[in-house]
Amino acid sequence: MKLFIHLLYLGVLAQSACLAPALRDSDPETIRFASYNVALFRSAQDGLETDLSSKQDTQIQNIAAVIQEVRPDVLALMEFDHDPSGALLKALQKNYLAIPQQGGEGINYPYAISIPSNTGVLSGHDLNHDGKIALPDDAYGYGAYEGQYAFALLSKYPIDEASIRTLQDFRWSQVPDAKLPMMLSGESYYTDQAWEALRLSSKNHVDIPIKISSKKTVHVILAHPTPPVFDGDEDRNGCRNYDEIRLICDYLSDKDYLNDDQGHAGGLASSSSFVVMGDLNADPLAGDSYTGAIEQLLSHSRINSEAAKGQFIPKNSGGTTAIKRLQKGADPTVATSFFGLRIDYVLPSRDAKVHTSGVFWPGPGEPLYEQVKDRNASDHLLVFADLEF
Repeated sequence: MKLFIHLLYLGVLAQSACLAPALRDSDPETIRFASYNVALFRSAQDGLETDLSSKQDTQIQNIAAVIQEVRPDVLALMEFDHDPSGALLKALQKNYLAIPQQGGEGINYPYAISIPSNTGVLSGHDLNHDGKIALPDDAYGYGAYEGQYAFALLSKYPIDEASIRTLQDFRWSQVPDAKLPMMLSGESYYTDQAWEALRLSSKNHVDIPIKISSKKTVHVILAHPTPPVFDGDEDRNGCRNYDEIRLICDYLSDKDYLNDDQGHAGGLASSSSFVVMGDLNADPLAGDSYTGAIEQLLSHSRINSEAAKGQFIPKNSGGTTAIKRLQKGADPTVATSFFGLRIDYVLPSRDAKVHTSGVFWPGPGEPLYEQVKDRNASDHLLVFADLEF
């Protein structure tokens, strides 16, 4: 499927760069990368357009306040409905991000991309075994309309548009030793025809090269694997989540079985710097994900171990008091969601120096506590890392 890209020149880059970022040191060499599941999807296809146009949607105002407070340089927006024209991202910037929220200062991103998604794209197969073929369950990715729950990227640095790679069409059956969901009877959950047709990525897997200087490019690798729930004994979503995360790992390992939508074989070159970001729907300690799902990425030889498993695991201030029911084994201090799990990630390559990291989850009395509490902005929190390449 063709990747639709809309680069939005919504302000002068030099003007954006002079806005003093909050919550960070003054080192000009660091770049703040962030991932934020903003839950900006709607039940109807034109719903988000309506809310973005109003300039008065409270949830979006709260999201904008968080972004203005943290001030990422490169920001992944998970669960932001896809619009190939780029109009939704333009409205977000013009009507919310550029307008001071809660005493903050407006922020502009000169470069923006809306990423197409498998959500709401009908597969032609009865994937949930209910005897009919219909949205949302029988789409390649769960969705009531095409592009629901998609994702986007905002950047203060230029995007190398010609070098973007996507794996939206890559088939699950193409993965060597894929985790084929099996019923208790020992039969495959999917028919042979459905298995051969089913795309692995529930949304998309994307490699977006960002030019952070005239001599240096950092590859932003985005994905949003399906939640490992809402299935049965066959664990079809758990199996898919595992293999969607494995696809990231194999892309980092430059596996030769990979073929992208642009016709290029293999994965990321071993010399390339990168940051993996997104809502990966897997916690290393708790939850319903397939055993080892996120561990395969956190322990990958190309991932910066300090950011993945060491001293720079992003931590929050408000999780311990805000989480209503802590799942067994979960660590509330590193949770990135109101359901108490660490599932949102910013994972740089080993060559990156991590200066600081965090989960923007304020506790009582801290700035924007009221805007974030009780899922007033989103059911997820913004995760960031300040990196030097």
